[in-house]
Amino acid sequence: MKNDKGFRSDKEKMYQAIEKHGSDLNKLFKTKLDNVTLSKRLFSLENKLHGLAERYCNGEIGFDDYDIAEADIAKRVGKLLGVCTADGVAIYPLVFNRDPRGYSLKLDSDWVRDNNVKIHRDMGGYGILAPDFRN
Repeated sequence: MKNDKGFRSDKEKMYQAIEKHGSDLNKLFKTKLDNVTLSKRLFSLENKLHGLAERYCNGEIGFDDYDIAEADIAKRVGKLLGVCTADGVAIYPLVFNRDPRGYSLKLDSDWVRDNNVKIHRDMGGYGILAPDFRN
């Protein structure tokens, strides 16, 4: 829907970006989920892992607790995208960033480059699995 000046609202632009991102991911991973559902599930997992990284950096949780929680989220992401071993361990090209200053769920930058993947990227060339389109 366009506003009285003929432009789409910020909310509409955000939803279009979410739909496109989910479509881009489904082209890569063929999850059988609709684009918005895939994007929302990954965004939820991104927020959980990012929150853990913040808590770890602030000294609220120890390394072992972080490691256990990260492994659980990694399995869920790997299973969601269909890139995990038989026992559920997430595998390449997934990357899990422990630095809370950036996104937590990523695709390896070399893999993104070598496969000419068209997806939202960070400054290091990593593919971002769950970007925040609210801004």
